[in-house]
Amino acid sequence: MTPVRAESDSVLFSPHRLGALDLPNRIVMAPMSRARAGAGDTATALMAEYYRQRASAGLIVGESSQISRQGQGYAWAPGLHSAAQIAAWRGVTDAVHAAGGRMFAQLWHAGRMSHASLQPGGAAPVAPSALQAPSAKVYIDPHGRGAPSRDGELVAASIPRALSAQDIADIVADYASAARNAIDAGFDGVELHGAHGYLIQQFLDPASNLRDDGYGGSLDARLRFVFEAAQAVAAAVGAHRVGLRFAPWRADADAAAESDALALAARMDALDLAYLHVCEDDTGQRPPLSDAFRRDLRARFRGSLIYVGGYTAQRAEAALQAGWADLIGFGRPFIANPDLPHRLRRSLALADGDRATYFGGAQQGYTDYPTASDPETVAEAETA
Repeated sequence: MTPVRAESDSVLFSPHRLGALDLPNRIVMAPMSRARAGAGDTATALMAEYYRQRASAGLIVGESSQISRQGQGYAWAPGLHSAAQIAAWRGVTDAVHAAGGRMFAQLWHAGRMSHASLQPGGAAPVAPSALQAPSAKVYIDPHGRGAPSRDGELVAASIPRALSAQDIADIVADYASAARNAIDAGFDGVELHGAHGYLIQQFLDPASNLRDDGYGGSLDARLRFVFEAAQAVAAAVGAHRVGLRFAPWRADADAAAESDALALAARMDALDLAYLHVCEDDTGQRPPLSDAFRRDLRARFRGSLIYVGGYTAQRAEAALQAGWADLIGFGRPFIANPDLPHRLRRSLALADGDRATYFGGAQQGYTDYPTASDPETVAEAETA
C-alpha cells in the first residue's frame, strides 16, 4: 500500500488547535460504548488500559457516560454523577495523559432509549413526550449480576413518561454538574451526546417531541432544550471545553434534516463551542450529506468541525483538504487497531474486530489486540 499523501503535505497527520488544546493529528477516536464499567457504574483499570493503548489519537472522546441514574440507557455503562465515578475516571484520564493523549468525556442522557430495570426504583424512563421508541432495543443485565458480562440481553425500550418543565430544568442542571465532574476527573473537556435517538435528539425531532409548552412544536422551540443544556455546560466549564455531537437527520425519516441541523449549528456558534461532531450515516440506509450542507455548516459555525461515519484514510484526507472538515472521527477501526494513527500513516493493513466481544466481558476483544509493532503482527505482515 502507498501512503495517502507524502507526510509533509498530509493534513490528516498535521496538528490542529481545538479550543485550548493542541492536537498532534486530526484523528479523533470516536465514542464507542463497550459495556465494561464496574460496580456503581465506575470506570475500571481495564478501561484505563483500553484508552491508554489508543492515546496516539489526536483526541479521544470517551464512551457515553450517563449524567444521572435516570440518564442511563444500557447495562455496564459508566456514569459521571457520583464521587466514586469521578475518582474512577481519574485513573483513566491519568493513564491517557501519561501516554501523551487528550480525552473528552461524552455526557449522555438516553431519555426514552432506556428500560425500567436501569432506572432508579424501576421507574419509567423519561422523554419529551410519552412515546415509546419504535423498534428500539436496549442492553440490560437480565440476571442482575452487576459485573460486565456478554450475557446481556437486548430488549424493547420501556414506555417513557413525559418530562415536566421542572424535570427539564433538573436535567439541564445535571448536564452542568456532570461537566464539572468530568473536569474534576481530569478530562480535557466534554461532548454533549445529541445523536443516535437519545434525549437531545428526541427534543429536536418532531416525531418524538409533541410538546406545546415552549420546548416543542416550532424549530426554535425544539432547539430550546439543547441550547439550554449546552449553555449550562459552557457556563460550568468554559465553552472552549465543550463540543456537541449530532446527526443531521430525523430518527424515523429517510431524508436528512439538514435545515434543522444548520439552525442548530448557528445556535451552538452563538455559544462559541469548541466543536461540532457530525454523525454521518455509514449503513447505506440514508442519502449522503449534500455538498451544500457541508459548505453551509462551515459558514454557520466558527469552531472546529469533526465528521465521523465510515471514513478511510483517503476519504478523510480528501475531506480535510477540501476544507469542510477539521478533524475526522474513527470508531470501530480503533477497536482492533489500538495504534490506528500509526497504521494509517504507514498505510498498514487494518485488523478486524470481533463483534462478539464488542459489548460486555473482560479483556478479550478489548485490550488484547496487538499493535503493528508487536512481533507477531510484524511477522504476519512480512509473510502476507
